[in-house]
Amino acid sequence: MIGADEIIDMRNIRVKIAYVGTAYHGFQRQNNSMAVQNVIEGALSKLCNEPVVINGCSRTDAGVHANEYYFSFTTHSRIPCKNIVSGLNSFLPSDISAYQAEEMPEDFHARYSCKGKEYLYIIENSQAASPFLYARCWHYPYPLDITSMKDQAKCLCGTHDFSAFCGSAGIKDDNTRTVNYINIGKNDDIISIYICGDGFLYNMVRIIVGTLAEHNGEDISVTERILQSRDRNTAGITAPAGGLYLNKVMY
Repeated sequence: MIGADEIIDMRNIRVKIAYVGTAYHGFQRQNNSMAVQNVIEGALSKLCNEPVVINGCSRTDAGVHANEYYFSFTTHSRIPCKNIVSGLNSFLPSDISAYQAEEMPEDFHARYSCKGKEYLYIIENSQAASPFLYARCWHYPYPLDITSMKDQAKCLCGTHDFSAFCGSAGIKDDNTRTVNYINIGKNDDIISIYICGDGFLYNMVRIIVGTLAEHNGEDISVTERILQSRDRNTAGITAPAGGLYLNKVMY
């Protein structure tokens, strides 16, 4: 039985990681499929020599990647934070890496303490797909005009009801979210779309990207009409998971 003094000594640790999501059924723990959370909890439990349950900063879909991801967990272990990073990496597969660990206040929670997130979506806009980018981007072989995409995206910035950009499985009573910015750039055949907001609905970023691609070159009022409709059927396709990266997490 754990005594009162041991409960007081519990540490709350935040860990920064990155991962390639191709082999995983999303971040959140699954009973019948391998998820990133399953792998990390198994590794941490070995490292700390006790059962460990982690709280992730976000759910990510199957095949989605993370350039920056945070989770938090509590532990009785006295392992120094720098050793948590090296020790955890010794148990993790090569497609998941830990970069930083730090002690946080008792009330810190990786998800609920988060103030905002930035996602990156990568489109390879070329006739032939690069094999080196397989499952790391959306290969889109048709012409895309990023000036048109930027114009279409302007109306999505701000606070709106994003029901039209939400997958049916994620519909909630309140689908209002704030998008701080959508920045779109192109370097050779690679189009990078950065979307930052206070929170995102299920498949929201992927539907926004699919809509910008599908209505590329059309009147700039099209996206605004889709937004105002609050109807998912009016929006474009859901862009593939492999092009999406959780890029930054704000606390």
